[in-house]
Amino acid sequence: MSKKTSLKKKRLGKKLKQNRRIPLLATLRTHRKLQSNSFSRNWRSKKLKLKDD
Repeated sequence: MSKKTSLKKKRLGKKLKQNRRIPLLATLRTHRKLQSNSFSRNWRSKKLKLKDD
């Protein structure tokens, strides 16, 4: 098993937060101009390119 450095763990946490859907209130407030999250990714198809620090 590999050990995560604190920097790598922080970056993985940021990517995890970015992978959520946008709030429903944001969709209603913008009259559906914002519908999807541009940062969303699937864990199986799109891999993260993080540097090994």
